[in-house]
Amino acid sequence: MSSSRSLNKVMLIGNLTRNPVIKSTNSESLVCTFGLATNSIWKDASGSTQERTEFHNIVAWNKLAEICAQILSVGMAVYIEGELRTRTWVDGNGVRHYRTEIKALDMKLLDSKNKKGVGVDAAKKAGVNLEEGFEAEEGVSGTTNSAAVSNSSNASNGFNSEVTPTTQPSTPPVIKQPETPVSEGDSLF
Repeated sequence: MSSSRSLNKVMLIGNLTRNPVIKSTNSESLVCTFGLATNSIWKDASGSTQERTEFHNIVAWNKLAEICAQILSVGMAVYIEGELRTRTWVDGNGVRHYRTEIKALDMKLLDSKNKKGVGVDAAKKAGVNLEEGFEAEEGVSGTTNSAAVSNSSNASNGFNSEVTPTTQPSTPPVIKQPETPVSEGDSLF
């Protein structure tokens, strides 16, 4: 095969660290952001148990954004499948910022911990006062099909996907932990 191939895929199982927050872009696309923590435990050379927690910034768009806001809240266990994206922007003071996030393509609630989701209205209210904005995806309107969301492949912010909400898997996938430590990213909010 003459063309090279690459893969950008992330699978996480963890607990929410921040409630979902929804914002609308200028073109009426919905974007939902929330935090997720994953843990890894191992024994070091001396036999002592070690633990490391990684914090991840999750971003969901349109119908998946609504679903996440409706059913998720802090502490819930969730499976997220998506891809890594690095976003850049310049703030009001002219400072360039970089943030690596996981663009969620699929989300499965694994354990609600007997809690209720934040709800779309509360998530939108929480997003009103945020200064940080997202570029809208070209070709995506505020209305979405409830079964799937397809975004333009020439999106200005580099996000493009086909989202199909699904139900909880019968057996969660095996997640391999990285060999080298990854430093905690910036907080999304």
